[in-house]
This record gives sequence, C-alpha cells and structure tokens, in this order.
Amino acid sequence: MQGMAPFFIAYIAAWTAACVIAWVIYLRDRPAFAFSHRSYWRYLGAPWKLATFAIATAGITLIAPHTGDPTWDYADALLMSVLTFVTAPWAIGVIYLALRRRAPAQQAYVAACAWMFSASWCYDIYLVWRDGIYPETWLANIGASSTLYVAAGLLWNLQWRAGRGVVFGFMLDGWPDLGSNQSGLRRIFWIALPLMLFAAIAILSFVLSNPFN
Repeated sequence: MQGMAPFFIAYIAAWTAACVIAWVIYLRDRPAFAFSHRSYWRYLGAPWKLATFAIATAGITLIAPHTGDPTWDYADALLMSVLTFVTAPWAIGVIYLALRRRAPAQQAYVAACAWMFSASWCYDIYLVWRDGIYPETWLANIGASSTLYVAAGLLWNLQWRAGRGVVFGFMLDGWPDLGSNQSGLRRIFWIALPLMLFAAIAILSFVLSNPFN
C-alpha cells in the first residue's frame, strides 16, 4: 500500500475494523446466526438454487477477462459470485426482518458487513493485493454489485405456498429452516425469471458502458 492516498488507507482501516467487529459479534453468539446451522445450508442446497448459481457463476467468471475492464478477472468474479451465493439470501432476509423489528440490530450489522464485503470490499482488497493501488472503480462497483447482490438475495429466497402463492422465504415462519418444504423452480419460475433477466441485463449494460472498452 506504499504510495496509496491517505483516504484509501483510512477507508481500508475503517472497513477492516467494521468486519472485525462483525466477526466478534458472530463469535459471541454463533447459535443465533442462521448460517451456523445445517438448515441454512440445506436451504441453499435446493437443486434449482445450485443450478442457477452454477450457471450465473460460470457466465460471470468466464466473461470477466473479456469485458475490457482490467479490474475484473477470473479470481474476483469467482470470489464475489461465491460470497454472494453464500451470504446474500441470509443477509437480505435478516435486513428485511430487522426493518420489521423481527431481528436484532446486531444481526443486521453483521448482515450489512457481509453484504459490503461480498459486493465491494473483497473486490477492493483483492485489487490492492494484485495491483498495489486502490481501484478507481471502487465507488461505482458498490452500486453495481449491490444491485446484483440484492437481486440474488431475493431470487434465492423465492418460495411458493398454497394460498399465498410466491413469497420470499424470509417472510415465512421458521426461515431459513424450511426443511423439505421448499419449492422447485417450476412453481416460482415466472417470478424468478424477471430477477434472472434483471441480473443478466445489469451485467450486460455494465460491460457495454464500461469506460475501459
């Protein structure tokens, strides 16, 4: 980080401290966090979720070095994709519940850090390690990647229930421990499709409008 602007040194220190605090909060009360339990990983393991994750990750990762953006390569594309799949369904759900006063503020804080680390900070620090400078695209990336993060979190929370139709899993009692009572893609396809198309269009528009092209 030699020669880096003082602002970026301070920014790294600030978000590193935020992540350390989030990690301490988690360690002090691990059972309270859904991702500490197998039920959350079963929730993510629904076949349609794994299939859409694999397709999206393959597409984003393979296209990354060919976008003309020197900050986007196989490594950060894959890293951000995996972190988004692992954290977004939980983080978006917890933030929704916290806004409804149904989840504690501590969990919302950890969720916000997971969001920012997955959508921004892991990208930033990887490029600092790779290139030795903070990426000029850091601020634009927050907006672009956060949009995809929210879309992914909503997509992988879709569920169908008799009498209610398609809802988000975090609106159901017991979420994310829904056991075998999870919906297949057929039940939710017409709601999932706009979210998948939105993500694809967002990525395409980013590529086409990229200032490096």
